[in-house]
Amino acid sequence: MRQIPLLDLKLEYEYMKEDIDSAIKTCLEHQKWIFGPEVKELEDKIAEYIGVKHCIGISSGTEALVLSLRSLAIKLKGQEFFDKTDEIITTPFTFTATGDAILRAGARPVFVDIDPVTYNIDPNKIREYLSSHASRVIAILPVHLYGQSCNMDDIMEIAKEYNLFVLEDVAQAFGGMWKGRKLGSVGIAGAFSFFPSKNLGGFGDGGMVSTDDEEIEGFVRMLLKHGGKDKYNVDHIGYNARLDTLQAAIVLAKFKYIDEFNERRSKIAEIYNIEFEGIDGLSVPASMKNLHHVYHQYTVRLNNGKRDELQTFLREHGIASMVYYPVPLHQMKVFDGRCKIFDNLKQSEQTVKEVLSLPIEPLMEEEDLMTVVKTVRKFFSN
Repeated sequence: MRQIPLLDLKLEYEYMKEDIDSAIKTCLEHQKWIFGPEVKELEDKIAEYIGVKHCIGISSGTEALVLSLRSLAIKLKGQEFFDKTDEIITTPFTFTATGDAILRAGARPVFVDIDPVTYNIDPNKIREYLSSHASRVIAILPVHLYGQSCNMDDIMEIAKEYNLFVLEDVAQAFGGMWKGRKLGSVGIAGAFSFFPSKNLGGFGDGGMVSTDDEEIEGFVRMLLKHGGKDKYNVDHIGYNARLDTLQAAIVLAKFKYIDEFNERRSKIAEIYNIEFEGIDGLSVPASMKNLHHVYHQYTVRLNNGKRDELQTFLREHGIASMVYYPVPLHQMKVFDGRCKIFDNLKQSEQTVKEVLSLPIEPLMEEEDLMTVVKTVRKFFSN
């Protein structure tokens, strides 16, 4: 039986092989493995692409979040970490790293519920929480889930009203936009991931921080190399969080394909949307105005309690699928006693039981795409 994966990185490598092999060969020749020329070249090209003054290569998307938050603590409070009384509002429907980064920066995550249509954090819930708890809140950390922008107009308006900073988690949305602005350029900073499965991914871990703020850029650059401009005389509690030259070179080689591949993802999503229209019990991703969805995941929703049955049915027919994410953050042990929960988070708790991500390999053959479509339709016809 032919297997259809969520993503086929081998296929993508073959498509970009000449560029990637050349990039690796150049690294082998110059042997500058730490802060090699590819790191700065990648930083400069992505800064121009996103439309910000600075991009800083980081060892992972998780560390990009942590270093951004740590830099903001130093900038805003003049101290290494936030206090436990400092609250940062975010979503419980995301990968662990988002909430974990807040804890590692010393602050307390406040989980507010999501919009049931976009699955992104609900600005109305943010405002509700702030109406009675504003004194301790210092920031909003929106996650552009599955490649779709949060409502950044509402979030930035709320942030301005309450004097909060906004750090964007753009791990799943490289190339995505809100009203013509690239994500990662709207808040005070953005945190990106180059994990292999991302829209722009390397051959291992990697990440990036984007910002227009000179101080944040300076602090991030110190923190990523043990906390100082001089590694033998440091200023802050730092990390070894550099982006490897080799990963920078690979991401740089793949960067030239990002718009093409995002467009391919969008076309696959469009076909899915058309083919799944009218299936009772199945909801396709929302198509919202003012944004450019880059479909890191194509995620459907089953409101008939048969999500797990569909996943099993697909598996039996050789089709991969995945639940992103099966457990909301506020129900994880690590956040027990370390977070605040606003209201009942019922949308998040229901959504984790109903979502399923389908294959969206940019180079997917039409035959495989239609096999997925026919298999999903067959499940519902039965």
